[in-house]
Amino acid sequence: MADRIRSLLKSALASLVLALAMTADPGVASAAETIKVGFLSSLSGIFAQAGKDMLDGLKIAFEQIGYQTAGRKIELIEEDDEGNPAVAQAKYRKLVTQDRVHVLTGVLLSNIGYGLIAPIERDQLPTLYLTTPDDLTKKNVSKWIIRANFAGSQTMHPLGDYAARVLKYKKVSVIAMDNPFGHEQIGGFQRVFEDQGGRVVQKLWVPLNAMDFAPYLTQVNRDVDAVCAVFVAAQGVRFIKQYADYGLKGRLPLIGSGVMTDEHVIRNLGDEAVGAVGALIWAPTLATSANRTYMKLAEAKVGKTPAYFTAVMYSAGRWVAEAAKIVDGRVEDRERFLAAIRKASETVEDPRGPIKLDEWGNPTQNVYILKVERVGGKLTNTILQTYPMVSQFWTYKPDDFLKLPAYSRDYPPARP
Repeated sequence: MADRIRSLLKSALASLVLALAMTADPGVASAAETIKVGFLSSLSGIFAQAGKDMLDGLKIAFEQIGYQTAGRKIELIEEDDEGNPAVAQAKYRKLVTQDRVHVLTGVLLSNIGYGLIAPIERDQLPTLYLTTPDDLTKKNVSKWIIRANFAGSQTMHPLGDYAARVLKYKKVSVIAMDNPFGHEQIGGFQRVFEDQGGRVVQKLWVPLNAMDFAPYLTQVNRDVDAVCAVFVAAQGVRFIKQYADYGLKGRLPLIGSGVMTDEHVIRNLGDEAVGAVGALIWAPTLATSANRTYMKLAEAKVGKTPAYFTAVMYSAGRWVAEAAKIVDGRVEDRERFLAAIRKASETVEDPRGPIKLDEWGNPTQNVYILKVERVGGKLTNTILQTYPMVSQFWTYKPDDFLKLPAYSRDYPPARP
């Protein structure tokens, strides 16, 4: 009996020592424990398809490696924020306190992205955002948040240059979603377009819940060279259809956000989308080995041409997996894990091309000018021009850029 008691005490003491050792060193973890990756985005509502495309990208990245890295299994925990900031806060708390995730990914909407900055800072949680608000990587920077995507204005600076220098447009009207993404995309286009001698003569802002564009399309100034537009998901589909229905397609060329003409939109369209020009960080027609590999995996997974959202989150998933290897699986050491994610973003061969994170946590990367065309009977985006390694500050000096007002609904102003 005494021997049994001594044996039980010895076993309990060993367990206590192990527990204390693991508590003392957050970098120590059992190889049997999973690396928990949280995913939070809109999986219902008007932006549901974008959220599902994002989730597909993460799954493709993890399926590629059998949901294992650095000797540990990967567990993907997905939550729907329903496009609601209050719901997002509750789901975030669940992921952190109940699921104890090691890294957070996803986040599509800008208002939700901004709202999560404070808790992410408090929890010191390595995070990979897809959401695009400029200030997240300009003036309201968090050490713990890395953008896997692009800053809102980043892709539209090159489009402003292309519209003025190559397309030779002089006057443009703009119509866009009335939220930070729309404001910043249009602001980026306008500033560079006007630097090159062009002029934005009209701005029309459309509420996020609007699906009837008639009141806005009837206001479009017909005395311009083109219309620049910014819409995503279901709004993008509806806008392009109505743009053609109101006879504008044959009269005023349509240019704008590459997200508006991305595969997740044009897969629901026909000839009304042909000829639209956009700017984005990825295209299915990129002829690189990394993109060919990705496209084979993605098309097998989703059964169609993947969306750009899928490509971006595929990148994020690969960065997480590679970063875990860099730290030998010790993802509990959050400082080292965060630094490893930054390193992985620059060493992993990416479907969209070369990437270098700047000091603010935003990728400097290629921006492609794209045109919707029929290839083999199917709509797709072909590449007209590549702007290599575009900074979120374009060609401006960061200090000078940050002294100016942020792009907004009213800045820069239209010049009728």
